Amino acid sequence: MFLIANLLDAVAFILDKLLWLYMWVIIIRALISWVNPDPWNPLVQFLYRATEPVLQPIRRLLPMTFSLDISPVIAIFGIYFLQIFLVRSLYQLANLFR
Repeated sequence: MFLIANLLDAVAFILDKLLWLYMWVIIIRALISWVNPDPWNPLVQFLYRATEPVLQPIRRLLPMTFSLDISPVIAIFGIYFLQIFLVRSLYQLANLFR
């Protein structure tokens, strides 16, 4: 049973770090959008390609208020929710198998 516990621990740890990294990618994209970046820059293209699949559905659901895009804020709250709910649940499930 310790193998299942270790596997769940590893999955929770990796998921937590990936969510943390993706949150910073969203923050960097939001900050870069304030300075009107060069759209041909490879870093800017990566940031847009990496975040657009998450931000676009949020934009479709929420209207723009005062021409302010709040989709990165909603996405970050979603990431926090996943870190609190999913990652902690995986850690607790791993502890049940110990």
